Amino acid sequence: MARHTEDNRVDKTLRMLSLNREAPKSAFVLLLVLFAISIFLTSRIATSEDTTYLFGIPFANKSFAGIFSMMGNICLICLAMLFRKTGYFTALALLALQFPLMYVNIIVRKNYTNIPGLFNNILILIAITFIFFGNRRIQDYQNHIREQAVTDRLTGLPNRFACNELMQDLLWRTERFAVVSADLNNFKSINDTMGHDTGDNVLKEIAKRWKALANSLTTGTIDFVARITGDEFFLILTGYDSEEDVLNTIEAYKEELEKKITIDDCDYYMTACFGYSMCPEDSDVIDNLFSFSDAALHEVKKNGSGSRILRFTMDVLNSENALEIERKIRSALTNGKIFYHLQPQYDMDHKLRGFEALARMKDENGSLISPMDFIPVAEKTGLVDRIDMHVFELAVQFLDNVINETGADITLSANVSVRHLMKNNFTEDLKKVLDKYNVSPERIEIEITESIMIDSAEKALQRIDELKQLGMKVAIDDFGTGYSSLSYLNNFPTDMLKIDKSFIDNMNLNESSKQYVAMIISIGHTLDLKVISEGVESADQVKVLKDIGCDYIQGYVWGKPMLPEEAFELVGSCK
Repeated sequence: MARHTEDNRVDKTLRMLSLNREAPKSAFVLLLVLFAISIFLTSRIATSEDTTYLFGIPFANKSFAGIFSMMGNICLICLAMLFRKTGYFTALALLALQFPLMYVNIIVRKNYTNIPGLFNNILILIAITFIFFGNRRIQDYQNHIREQAVTDRLTGLPNRFACNELMQDLLWRTERFAVVSADLNNFKSINDTMGHDTGDNVLKEIAKRWKALANSLTTGTIDFVARITGDEFFLILTGYDSEEDVLNTIEAYKEELEKKITIDDCDYYMTACFGYSMCPEDSDVIDNLFSFSDAALHEVKKNGSGSRILRFTMDVLNSENALEIERKIRSALTNGKIFYHLQPQYDMDHKLRGFEALARMKDENGSLISPMDFIPVAEKTGLVDRIDMHVFELAVQFLDNVINETGADITLSANVSVRHLMKNNFTEDLKKVLDKYNVSPERIEIEITESIMIDSAEKALQRIDELKQLGMKVAIDDFGTGYSSLSYLNNFPTDMLKIDKSFIDNMNLNESSKQYVAMIISIGHTLDLKVISEGVESADQVKVLKDIGCDYIQGYVWGKPMLPEEAFELVGSCK
C-alpha cells in the first residue's frame, strides 16, 4: 500500500477512539439548520407589522424577533461547546456574515433598531471565544489524563484498557478481528543476570520494533500493538481475509522479534510464544477473547519453550473447563467450601510423626473437585494464596486443639505455592496465624517445591531464612523431579527431603530406581537432613525403605488422607 511509514497507525487508532466520543455529525448539521431557520424568522418577523393574538391578548409580531434571535445564539453556543475547534470557527464565520448586514442597516439605512442586535452578536462572540479557549484547556487536560489511562508508561504502547476500548468499538461496528497474546521466553533471566534496567531497555526496543511494523502496514493486516504487563504483549488484527493472513502477520512479528537486540554492547536474542483467538468465530465477548487467547498462550508455554503459535480451541481448556473451575474456586472461598484433609506421617517403627495438611474443595452441589483440577487453575488465577492461608489456618487450629487435648508431640506440614512464598508479607501472614492460636513455630513444617531453588534461588533463600529464624522447619517437596538441584541443596538451610512418589512406585520394579532412592537418602543424611518418602503403598516398599535408611514414610500403606475428626482420634489412639 502506498502509505508513508511515518503514518502512526497505533496512535491514530487511539485518536479515532477519542473522536468517536464527540457529538455526532448529524447534530452539527441540525444546529446549522436551526440557526438558519432562526435567522430567517428573525429577519422576517422584525420587519412585520402584523399582530398575533395569544389568549385574546394582541402581540406585535416583531416582539417575537428577540426569541428567535436568542435561539440562533443558542445554536452558536452549542456549536462552540460540542464541536470544539470546528464548531467555534463555524460559529465565528456565521457571526462574521451578519456584521456586514448590520453595518448596512445601521450606518447606510440609519436603522438604529439593529444596534441591540450588534451588541448581542459582540457578546455572543466574546462568549463563544471564552467557551472555546476554556474547552481547549479542559481538552488538553483530558487528553493528558486519557494518555496516561491508555498508555503503558515504560514502552509508550497502548495498554489493556486501550485494547478493551478498541475491541468495544470493533464489536459495535461488527468488524472481524483477531486478538493475539504474546509472551517473551526466558525474559526473567535477563532481569536476573543483567538487571531490571537492561530488561526495561529490551522491552522498549521490542515495543519500538513492533510499533514500527504496525505503522508500516506491510503485514497485510491493520495491526494494533499493546503491552499488557511485564513481558506480555497484545495484538489486535483487523483487515484480513482469512486465518492464513492472521498467521502470516503473527509470523511477521515473530521474525521482527527474533532479530538481534543490542543493549550496552551486549547482544540478546529473544523469542516468544503466541496464542490467538478470533472474533466472532471463537467469541464476541471481550473478556472471553482475552481469556481464550491467554489460554492458547499458556498451552504453548506449558508444552515447552520456543517460538510457537497456537489458536484457541475448546480443547485448550481442560475437560472441566478452567474458567468454570475458577468460578467454582471463587464461590468455594466465599461459601466455605474449601476444607482440608490430614495425611499421617510415620517413622520407620510406625510411630506417628505428624500430618500433612492437604487442600480439598467442593462445588455448590457438594461434589468433590480433585486437587489436580483446581490447584493448577488456582495458581494461574492468583487464588492459590487464599487457599493456602485458609487451609493453613484451619490446620493450625486443629493442631492447637490436639495439643491442648492430648499433649501429643506432633508436627504439622503445610504446602505453600511458589507465588505465595514470594509475597513480601508471606512470613508475617504465617506468624499472625500462629500467634492467633498460640502454636509454637517449632511444630510447623513448610513444604516448598524443588523448582523454587532453581527458578528463584535468591528470593527462596531469603524466605527460608525468615522461616528458620521464626523456628519453623522447611521441607523440599517432590525432591528428585527437578534438575541441577543438588548444586543448590547445600546452600539451603532445610530440614527434610521428600522423595517424590514416582520414584517410590518404580523402586521395587528395577534396581536402578532403588539405587536412585538410596542415593537421595544418602545425600540427605550427608547434609544432616531427614528424608521422608511419599506415596508408599505396600509393605514391600516399607521394607526396602527401611533397609536403605529412610527416616519417615507417608502413604496409603499406613494412612490415607483423613478428616480432622479422624486424625484427632488417631492421635489419641497412638498415645
